[in-house]
Amino acid sequence: VQLQASGGGSVQPGASLRLSCVASGDTLDGYTVHWFRQAPGKERERVSCIQSSDGYVYYADSVKGRFTISRVVMKDSVYLQMDRLKPEDTAVYYCAADETSCESDAELLDYWGQGTQVTVSS
Repeated sequence: VQLQASGGGSVQPGASLRLSCVASGDTLDGYTVHWFRQAPGKERERVSCIQSSDGYVYYADSVKGRFTISRVVMKDSVYLQMDRLKPEDTAVYYCAADETSCESDAELLDYWGQGTQVTVSS
């Protein structure tokens, strides 16, 4: 499966963005989909995840209450709605997928999309 991440941009603090992760080559049904981010000089962080087996969702504490992950099966897409953005949300965001769980190590994930830049600045 190929993943295409999009929807990033440059916004002011407090604004919203919606990132999309669209699959091609195979359906996303049955895949757990993760959103990661990496800012310059910082470690990669798992921001959110939606599990295929039971719909369980995970959010990092840093985004809990502001970000919402959702899946649209018919569109083979997973979205990350990001509200009340903060400067510290600035990073390149990646979607990734595998057939296991939200606890999978990033290094073991099977499929990655290219990153989409999110910049939050006044």
